[in-house]
Amino acid sequence: MGLFSKLFQKKDTRSRVNERTPLSIEVGDIVVYDLTDYEVVGKITYRQGSYEWFGYQLLEGKNTIWLSAEMDEALEIGIYQKINLPISRPFPKQLTYQDKLYYLDEEGEARVVGEGRSKNINGIIAPYAEYCDETEEHFISVESWESDMEVSYGYPIEEYEIKIIAGSY
Repeated sequence: MGLFSKLFQKKDTRSRVNERTPLSIEVGDIVVYDLTDYEVVGKITYRQGSYEWFGYQLLEGKNTIWLSAEMDEALEIGIYQKINLPISRPFPKQLTYQDKLYYLDEEGEARVVGEGRSKNINGIIAPYAEYCDETEEHFISVESWESDMEVSYGYPIEEYEIKIIAGSY
């Protein structure tokens, strides 16, 4: 490169888009799942001690689903949809949904950080319970949001089943 090339070199002022993974999705991103584009309208970060996992509220038209992501020994992601199943605390040891039995797999409390549509729950300590069927192919997630109990039905998916398009830098 000559002297004049160095002096008059144009600077690249474009911002770099940070690559998104299931653990770094942001509100405003687009997640493509099952040939449908969903906008990320809410994000919940759950923390229990030093362990952290994420829930992303995905919206397409009037259809809302949740994408969960956590790194345990390997990346685990799943799709959840809210269901109507009456549950009260203390959490029962088993549940029945659509004639299938689900067993309590884990329960605890997590401090949450909410963003986007989920910002109203920011700072809450939420009791939760996770249930799975015998094959561990279907799950029921229960979260207690003060006076409201939210129950969701879900199943695991593979990372290649989603595509993440950054909506911001």
